[in-house]
Amino acid sequence: MTAPIPSRHKSHQFFLDRFAPVSRRGRFLYYFILLPVACLLVIYLLLNNVAMPLFTRHGFEKTLPDLVGKNVDIARQLLSAEGLETEVSKQEYHSDQPEGTIISQYPPADTKVKSGRIIKLGVSTGKKMVVVPALAGYSVRQAKLYIEAAGLSQGEIAWTYSDSLPEQVVVFSYPAVGSEVSSGTAINLMVNRGKLAGMIYMPKVIGMQLADARKVIESLGLKVGVVSEVRNDNFLPETVMQQSVEENTELDPGEEIDLVVSTTE
Repeated sequence: MTAPIPSRHKSHQFFLDRFAPVSRRGRFLYYFILLPVACLLVIYLLLNNVAMPLFTRHGFEKTLPDLVGKNVDIARQLLSAEGLETEVSKQEYHSDQPEGTIISQYPPADTKVKSGRIIKLGVSTGKKMVVVPALAGYSVRQAKLYIEAAGLSQGEIAWTYSDSLPEQVVVFSYPAVGSEVSSGTAINLMVNRGKLAGMIYMPKVIGMQLADARKVIESLGLKVGVVSEVRNDNFLPETVMQQSVEENTELDPGEEIDLVVSTTE
């Protein structure tokens, strides 16, 4: 009698069965613990190394440019073209950077970032503008305290003579009271040396605006003579560059003082 031919299905056991233990306890551990854990591990590796990089566009990272010093609107356009978003996280006064200029960024330049990343920017609001306080009638020490409290700095001290104010007090300041200037500007003081007693001494008006210089000269009983203009882009227009009489020169009432002022034209 011919022997039965083994079933092809039975002769080729399932691949995983080849590694299964023989004992019932071993096969239980194999099929219900080890095998599921191995499958989960394979799925995790596939997700982590294949699916997630594709989903997060890994490999499409961009190098963040240096944005400090650029205008915030231009920076927004550059980043938007790269698929990045922007957020102004802080705004600060800055004496050296014009309004709208980027002064900080996060992440910093050369950082690798992905599309959709929000780039946080610190933007300058420009120079802080403050009003020159009233200083006339105060001592130099008091005036200095008020100047510094306003965020300004004390400049030069010049002397004049006044019968209407006590000695050693401020007659006026330049820039003048009420002027709007940038934070840190130097405020020069004209201080009373005492009563005229018939004597007039030439004050220093170099560095003043023409209007302020005219006010000082005329307050002493003197007159402004010829005002000449010289082109100089290093000074604001109508800044006194020269005076015809040296400081502290004794003068007679009514004498004329010629001035040279700057112009940008």
